[in-house]
Amino acid sequence: MVYWVLTNTVLVIHFSFILFVVFGGLLIFYKRWMLWLHIPAVFWGALIEFSGWICPLTPLENYFRRLAGLKGYNDGFVQHYLLNIIYPDGLTRQSQILLGLSVLMINLIVYFMYLKKQKCNK
Repeated sequence: MVYWVLTNTVLVIHFSFILFVVFGGLLIFYKRWMLWLHIPAVFWGALIEFSGWICPLTPLENYFRRLAGLKGYNDGFVQHYLLNIIYPDGLTRQSQILLGLSVLMINLIVYFMYLKKQKCNK
């Protein structure tokens, strides 16, 4: 039971981190200091996608899954949980690069809007 809870805790943290990477830039409109957490998270998320690495949270989740008596998985978090939603035909190296570029573009737009707002407020 404890390992099942740890498995799901890691899963929720991992998914929350992905949401933060993609949409966390919007939080700077609320609390400016969030950019100091968000910018490194964006770079980490993009680095994982560009390099083809697997996030360290994936092996941790699999470790707890096996201890809980559940089956682990060999691919990454995005491939295992989000692939069918994002890329129904399969995740390729090119699509990973596209994901990384999308994350960067979304956040560049958000930060540009934020800087523009700051400039207008002066």
